[in-house]
Amino acid sequence: MNPLLHLSETQSAIIDTAREFCAQEVSPFAAQWDRDAHFEPTLVRKLGELGFLGMMIPEAYDGLGLDTTTYLLALEEISAADASVGVLMSVHNSLPTQMILKYGSDAQKAEFLGPLARGEKLGAFALSEPEAGSDASALRTQAVRDGDDWVLNGTKSWISAGGHAGVILAMARTDTPEARRGGKGIGAFIITPDLEGFKVGKKENKMGLRASETVQLVFDNMRVPADRLLGDASMGFAYAMQSLEAGRLGIAAQALGIARAACEHATAYARERHQFGKAIGEFQGIQFKLADMATRIHAARSLLHATAAAKDRGESVTEYAAMCKLFATETAMWVTTQAIQVFGGYGYTTDYPVERLFRDAKVTEIYEGTSEIQRIVIGRAALKGG
Repeated sequence: MNPLLHLSETQSAIIDTAREFCAQEVSPFAAQWDRDAHFEPTLVRKLGELGFLGMMIPEAYDGLGLDTTTYLLALEEISAADASVGVLMSVHNSLPTQMILKYGSDAQKAEFLGPLARGEKLGAFALSEPEAGSDASALRTQAVRDGDDWVLNGTKSWISAGGHAGVILAMARTDTPEARRGGKGIGAFIITPDLEGFKVGKKENKMGLRASETVQLVFDNMRVPADRLLGDASMGFAYAMQSLEAGRLGIAAQALGIARAACEHATAYARERHQFGKAIGEFQGIQFKLADMATRIHAARSLLHATAAAKDRGESVTEYAAMCKLFATETAMWVTTQAIQVFGGYGYTTDYPVERLFRDAKVTEIYEGTSEIQRIVIGRAALKGG
């Protein structure tokens, strides 16, 4: 953890709790979960009991009511143990729960936030589609009003924990197919797996984050009660984009956890591994790698925490959230690459955890907005004088 960051008593306690939880419930099993591509459902209840699934949900709904920085500190700690558990926590805390909290009706908040905070239900987010990735507004899933219901048809792709989620925020077009107005005319719907016409489709066989289940969701004439529509029927895409701001901070924290773990493993190995009669950490070439790794990690963390503080002050942080995600995720990819180099041939084997960290790091540059998309956001802000 960054010694330059002054932690409150609450933050120190949260970090200690996360560290103890990971030592007992995550770290001993992470490698096997990765090999088996196993999603461990009991973690949802355990994370909920500790408050890690309701960190920014108000106490009135059984959440902890904490600030963004404290949430990100916990998320980094858990991601350092297993990034697959980190992405579960990140998506749940930053997208479905925050969208319901910010845009939901009183009835929707009362029905869904408590179970989400307690870990009784896992939250997921369904925006991407087979033909709508970075161009998310090109989604084709259609919602048509029919009496007291909306009828949804379409397929959602790359849905983290979609097969185990109890509450899913899904975007669908509420315009007619001919109208298609980009990001306008899209609604956000609260989906539960008990709805008729809800199906879990293909499970992806991924390079990394293998213990985090990623699936397609198929809506086949799925009838959704009208009171499950979130806010305005034409503003769902705007709600999603605003919520992704918090999501990108979460992915940055996840990437930091990955990078930190890789740096710690590489540093320990540099002390233990001997070549030419001395520990490889005594060679300047290795020291330079460790120095650059540590510097980039601390820089990324400082940017992230400064942005989180601004967000909690109510300031707009769209471009800074993009900077955080861009810098932290590319830092994770760079650091894990250097960590494998420090390990040499052993780093390329599954005997050591750095190869798993390397595989986990890559997707952080892709999901919730690719590095290219983040550069577009930052570049446009710069041109506007941001």
